[in-house]
Amino acid sequence: MSKILFKDLAEYFGKEIEIQGFVDKIRDLQYVQFVVLRDSTGKIQMTIEKNEDNKILNDIVSSMTKESTILAKGTVFEQEKVKLRGMEFIPSNIEITSKSEEELPIDILDYNNKSKQDLRLDNRFLDLRLDKNYLIFKGQTLAEMAMREYWIKNDFIEIHSPKILGTASETGAEVFELEYFGKKVYLAQSPQFYKQMAMGAGFNNVFEIGPVFRAENSHTAYHATEFTSVDCEISWIKSHEEVMDLEEEKLVHVMKTLKETIGDNFKTIFKKEIMVPENRFPRIPFLEAKQIVQENYKYFGEKSYDFDRREEELICLYAKKKYNSEFVFVTDYPFEARPFYHMLDEKTNLTKSFDLLYKGIEITTGAQREHRIDVLKKQALEKDMSLDSIDFYLNFFKFGMPPHGGYGFGLTRFLMRLFEVDSIRDVTFLYRGPNRVMP
Repeated sequence: MSKILFKDLAEYFGKEIEIQGFVDKIRDLQYVQFVVLRDSTGKIQMTIEKNEDNKILNDIVSSMTKESTILAKGTVFEQEKVKLRGMEFIPSNIEITSKSEEELPIDILDYNNKSKQDLRLDNRFLDLRLDKNYLIFKGQTLAEMAMREYWIKNDFIEIHSPKILGTASETGAEVFELEYFGKKVYLAQSPQFYKQMAMGAGFNNVFEIGPVFRAENSHTAYHATEFTSVDCEISWIKSHEEVMDLEEEKLVHVMKTLKETIGDNFKTIFKKEIMVPENRFPRIPFLEAKQIVQENYKYFGEKSYDFDRREEELICLYAKKKYNSEFVFVTDYPFEARPFYHMLDEKTNLTKSFDLLYKGIEITTGAQREHRIDVLKKQALEKDMSLDSIDFYLNFFKFGMPPHGGYGFGLTRFLMRLFEVDSIRDVTFLYRGPNRVMP
């Protein structure tokens, strides 16, 4: 018999079945014992009357500890008087398959205690037993599935680019250096160069979901040294507007999928609705966005050529109020704030680039790329880069390169804002930061 999940128990009323789960709660009263069992899909109350016939079962329950695992045989009955799902399980046999120590290192339900975050991360395997955490990773799975559905439908190819590189893959971000058979190599900060190589190979449309590494000594709620990046690149474009069209259409599909599949559970656990975008994402040029923030909120950012965190929050407030959109594109950033491979608009001298912001945080950076090798070399030199250090990359452009563009999407940042949790640590299976490489 295949494993019976707790969410499906209503299909087995009146039948003798076998179930397995964690011990969630125990109430050992004078005449009856109640044990709430839990698996990743739900909970069920197991009821055992105290009498001579049940003495063996009663003794087993009396010896149980919370978070132990059990295997139980018995019958599930519909019982309207039972508050938990209107059903109960009456066991004929109980086996403790693993016994938990009585004192847990964390109080699993005390997840709002910020002072114990490090302790929870030390014991992440226990922390993840919460139903809210299960739903977060169910949401991550469905979001990735929906993205793949969209890309496959639109003739994309999935690539798996190397994570050990002979040169750094971005300008501006710090890199992890490794010793590699007597040579110095780097962990990939992005699959950017290899996505563009795929454009030169004639693959037309590609995507990748994989780990990237940033050696930033940052302890904020928005940064990690290892995280999952979602990247795509498309050929034969005329403008970065086409890249934004692509991402918007994909994200609407993702949000619809999430609402249809976990919307009810999301509302029950997080007390919120998953909002599927009904309007086009507003697209606000960078200089105009700066002006909006200054005039409407009297806030002046740290840099004239880029957005800081507070500016991101304020332009999202503006987009929600004016356009009823939780998403907003900020476009056409100054070259000073962008990598050398972003294409410049010859009229404005601004980059054909964008950031996508969601509920106050940047989740995507994208652009039309510069595909003309002479211009690419010129822009690299303007960024004080050595052409020798990117010679392998420049080689991709010597024998014909389609006009192309793409983006990198931060999956954990998206999940953080979707579930409205405080930190990407809460939506990362095992977080890695400057002071955390265990467990």
